[in-house]
Amino acid sequence: MMPLRAHGFAMAVGLAALTACPAQAVQPAVRGFQFGVIGHSFKSGPDESVLKRAIADATLIAPAFIVATGIKASTEPCSDRLYAQRRALLNDAAPPMIVSLAGSDWSACVNSIGRSNAIERLNRLRELFYADGESLGERRLPMTRLSASAKFRSYAENAHWEYGKVLFATINLPANNNHFRAEAGRNSEYEDRLVANRAWLHRLFTLAERQKMQGLVLFSDGDVGVQAEQGFSLLPSFQSKQDGFAEPRRQIRAMAEKFKGKVLLVDTQSGAGTEPAIVWRGNVGHLSLAAEWAEVRVAPGTAALFTLKGGSAEATP
Repeated sequence: MMPLRAHGFAMAVGLAALTACPAQAVQPAVRGFQFGVIGHSFKSGPDESVLKRAIADATLIAPAFIVATGIKASTEPCSDRLYAQRRALLNDAAPPMIVSLAGSDWSACVNSIGRSNAIERLNRLRELFYADGESLGERRLPMTRLSASAKFRSYAENAHWEYGKVLFATINLPANNNHFRAEAGRNSEYEDRLVANRAWLHRLFTLAERQKMQGLVLFSDGDVGVQAEQGFSLLPSFQSKQDGFAEPRRQIRAMAEKFKGKVLLVDTQSGAGTEPAIVWRGNVGHLSLAAEWAEVRVAPGTAALFTLKGGSAEATP
């Protein structure tokens, strides 16, 4: 039989060992989920029913959230009334609804005497759609906006949120050559937004790396051409003097190469009738939509991470 003093000593040693080496908590596995992404519903014209059907269909998959790009056709008026009407439609959705702006929403807007009022209309959209730190929809999703930074107070449309070890973000990159204007002296909006987007992309990749995110998803109107060959230009001809996507393309490429997870770029520049697919080049995937919607499934901890339901995911080395 162990002496009482020795027994007490053994208990003390055991307690000390437990204190020094606490049991490691078992981290629960991150569950898979799906989200809906709606292409530009108004590409072919001002038919609101296309967006309504897409929201209704996407809601049936019980998405974590839905991202919709574009709120109006280029032929529709840039009026407060139309903006408010589309906001109400999107806000009535049951899931969290995130709005990513398209160039047709603001960049071609003109006033009553035919002069551009794109900047004024963009600011009005920011007031109506991005007034607080939440998504639209009956269920709200907390979001962090670039406008929380004093230096970039205007850029509320750029927002990020986290879900299931993936960082999601919107970035204002309109399809019409990133709203680069060839006319001299008319590029203040483009140049200021270029600076804001540069800071935004740096923040997103830094945050994703620091938080050990498995993936980063960027939603935009325009296709920046990250997967195109080096030296490629998105300009259709030599009529324009500058490729408006050149800088964000270089930045995303450089930062994606250093990122340990996967990067998925989602835009709305696919041609009508094209089957949606995620095309991979290394760790960068590209999904382009037209007016249709797609269900993207996320499986944390798996090699694929992102897949399309009912679509094809083309892996290209």
